[in-house]
This record gives sequence, structure tokens and C-alpha cells, in this order.
Amino acid sequence: MSIKENLQQIRNTIPENVTLVAVSKTKPIEDIELAYQEGQRHFGENKAQELQGKQPELPTDIKWHMIGHLQRNKVKYIAPFVHLIHAVDSFKLLKEINKQAKNNNRTIHVLLQFHIAKEESKFGYTMERFEEEWKNNDPKALENIFIDGVMGMATFTDNMDMVREEFRRLKTIFEKLHQSYFTDSSFSQISMGMSQDYEIAIEEGSTMVRVGSSIFGARN
Repeated sequence: MSIKENLQQIRNTIPENVTLVAVSKTKPIEDIELAYQEGQRHFGENKAQELQGKQPELPTDIKWHMIGHLQRNKVKYIAPFVHLIHAVDSFKLLKEINKQAKNNNRTIHVLLQFHIAKEESKFGYTMERFEEEWKNNDPKALENIFIDGVMGMATFTDNMDMVREEFRRLKTIFEKLHQSYFTDSSFSQISMGMSQDYEIAIEEGSTMVRVGSSIFGARN
């Protein structure tokens, strides 16, 4: 199957209100161009420097998503152009993004990553740590940031009941935050679901899915 056919097939399974982020990490410029020609505009990378290298080579109307774990010292590489940073899991990182956004005269949109998987290796806030950080810092100081919603990664497993349960947990966290911390209507995104489980994620309330191998084939 070609990238074109893969994209068409996936789009047929995704409702209009869900954003498809094509995960192009490790993929060459040519593959991204093929997806772009099919109307794909949202692309996700998980390394800041790889993203920084690809951005100038490709059309300027691409919306770049930083979906991988982001170190504070790498924010400056993507701050001038990034559309959305998905995996924000500390107030220190928020402060750095705010600083770099200010340096570039822009507002950067972010998602708060929550740890919902059974695997220890996954990054993300727990509800307790989020509440503690929010209490001990000044969120109003983040003048150059929009917090659009939450992001999470389910356990990598064939047990889809477990995956569904984890997605439900993220939806519950989203609702709690929306009620108590981010009452604005712009807090509306739930980024969850990848190639192997995005259809379940959509059933459980995902508004944004991150699909790589099902579009571009196995990663290089």
C-alpha cells in the first residue's frame, strides 16, 4: 500500500472533528511531501533537532507537532515555528516554553502529558504532582502559552480492554482539569491514540490521534 492509499484508508475511519497527526519521525522529506500532496497538514516529530532540520525544507503551511519528550535546552530549536507541543510534564518546562515563546514574539500552544500507562518508562504528570506544581507556582506568569488540553500514551499491549481503560482515565483527568483549572472553552484537546489503538481512542473521546507506521510503514 502506498502512503496515499494508507492516508485515504485512515481518513475514512476518522470523524471530521478528530485531527490526524501524521507521525513523520525518522522519515525522509520525500515521504512527508507525498502525504502533503494528499492534503495532510499536521505532522508530528519526536526530536527537536530533527524537527528543526526538516521544517525549512517543507511548505510553510505545515502545522508541526512536537510529540516526543522535550528537554528544556531543546525548546529554543522549535519555538519559532512549532504549532503544538504535546508532551509537557513539568512547570519548569512550561516556564522555558513561555520564555522562548516571548523571545519569538508568539504564543505557543501546549498539551499537558499525563501518565496513564502501566509501563514505568512513559513520561507524564500524575494528578497529585500536577496539583502540587499548580499550587506552588504562578500559572498566570505563563503569558505566552495556551494550554489546549491533555495528552497521554496507553500501555503498548495487545490487551485492548486495558488500553480502553487507560484512555478512559485520561478523559476523566481532562474533565477534572476542565472543571477545576481550565474552565475556558479553548481547553478542548485530548491527544491519545496511535497506529495500533487510535480507533479505540476515538471511541473514548480523543480529538487528536498520532499515527505513524500505518501511514508511512514501519519506522526506519
